[in-house]
Amino acid sequence: MTLLRIVAGCVLLWGGIAAAPAQVYPSRPITMVVPFAAGGPVDTVARILSEPMRATLGQSIIVENVTGAAGSIGVGRVARAAPDGYTLSIGHWSTHVVNGAIYPLPYDLLRDLEPIVLLPSNPMIVVSTNAVPAKSLNEFVGWIKANEGKVSAGTAGAGSATHVAGVYFQNVTGTRFQFVPYRGTGPALQDLVAGQIDFIVDQASNSLQHVRDGKIRAYAVTAGARLPSAPDIPTVAEAGLPSLDISVWYGLWAPKGTPKEIIARLNAAAVQALGEPTVRQRFAELGLDMPP
Repeated sequence: MTLLRIVAGCVLLWGGIAAAPAQVYPSRPITMVVPFAAGGPVDTVARILSEPMRATLGQSIIVENVTGAAGSIGVGRVARAAPDGYTLSIGHWSTHVVNGAIYPLPYDLLRDLEPIVLLPSNPMIVVSTNAVPAKSLNEFVGWIKANEGKVSAGTAGAGSATHVAGVYFQNVTGTRFQFVPYRGTGPALQDLVAGQIDFIVDQASNSLQHVRDGKIRAYAVTAGARLPSAPDIPTVAEAGLPSLDISVWYGLWAPKGTPKEIIARLNAAAVQALGEPTVRQRFAELGLDMPP
């Protein structure tokens, strides 16, 4: 009997030791996959968010850029990852909604991913190279019509937020122009500044600094109110196109099957990060709106 008790005690002790690592999360660095090139708006949100989350979780958060196919390659990598909380997907309504409607994806956005938290939303800005002669949104629309088929607009790929916004711009204004796809809005913006393309309907966080520096021209913000961080840029309603109202929300996801306790831990860390004054100030400077 004494021997049996000793053996049973050893089994219980070993079981407790073996279970301990699984109960401690996170015990190693976490990868946050950005499905676009570095320097774009999703990448910016990820890097602002990752540092305060790291402080809360006690582990590094590695931001990794996995580009291609309007973000579907990066999202697919997370959808196929182990559901252990160590590989996360950050994106927006284009990567996690629109792509599912226009692409035959090898994963299911609803069945293969678990939402963690809603992140800030980003109004868009109609911006052009300084070489464009138009000084107002109405003049810009007229210039596109006068150069129909010759004007080029940068996008982050078919179905991306910049592409959807560009198509919407065409429908609202009755214009036609060429779309030039990139692996993210970061590279597209670089070409806009260099004068390689004519304009982008871009996310505010991506373009504002270049507007402030005088490298590109802003015509209007696609929101109901002017941006506190850029009060000189009129709204689309003020510029004469009230129906051109569009913004981009961001979110964070984990692979489906990730334990609820881990989802809750990540949610709490993200919510705490979003509440920090320095984070809120940084997002405000970029023109992003905090979630309710």
